[in-house]
Amino acid sequence: MMSTKKIVILAGPGESTDILFHALDAEFGVHRIIVETPVSQQQLLKRRTEKLGYAKVAGQILFKLLIAGPLARKSGKRLQAIKQQANLNDQPLPEDRVIRVPSVNSPECIAQLQALQPDVVVVNGTRIIAKKVLTSVPCKFLNTHAGITPLYRGVHGGYWALANNDAAHCGVSVHLVDAGIDTGGIIAQALISPTPEDNFVTYPLLQLAAGLPLLKQAVRDVLRGEVKLQPAPAGVSRLWSHPTLAEYLANRRAGTR
Repeated sequence: MMSTKKIVILAGPGESTDILFHALDAEFGVHRIIVETPVSQQQLLKRRTEKLGYAKVAGQILFKLLIAGPLARKSGKRLQAIKQQANLNDQPLPEDRVIRVPSVNSPECIAQLQALQPDVVVVNGTRIIAKKVLTSVPCKFLNTHAGITPLYRGVHGGYWALANNDAAHCGVSVHLVDAGIDTGGIIAQALISPTPEDNFVTYPLLQLAAGLPLLKQAVRDVLRGEVKLQPAPAGVSRLWSHPTLAEYLANRRAGTR
């Protein structure tokens, strides 16, 4: 179904954005992709340190260097198998439809949204979007979150669910975007079933593959004016961050890869 309405993607650069674009473009036709410049590593570490403290951030850096990097290199075949099984297209974005802005919260981004006048905005991998952006155009903003909200907000929701022995909440959510962190109304959720071949670096791709059909349906519902929100699962809402080396090793001994 190629839509005559304008679907705009608002995203950070990366493979998940490439995959999401091609999935939506094949289904509906995407009008434009607004891509923000990511926050620099220096700024990111400074903000994270202010929030979490030096010890926590140092542990996260060690995890990335000693665990996540090597895991990604070892998991290449598994990642490719997931892409093939789910028919995920990771080709680069078509530059003729890309609009680049310094930030999703910049005046340039707001100006582009107002010029495009989208019927729906699909968000992926951006920094937290300010209310001034969300209210700059009269349409809904949708996001696919790699976790079951509101229990696993933040990052690596699938991993943390498994680390908490909570496979019943290891999955993905499609929700409306508000000014909070993964706090918008829930449209749909789905679980994933990792295999013994899966680990920390493959869970997000499994979640993306499971979330794309939900996102496509959510876009259809938004364009028809038929969005229905789902009740939040019972439990404590919590914001999760990257694991530290010590946390990962402890969870690894308990059986979570």
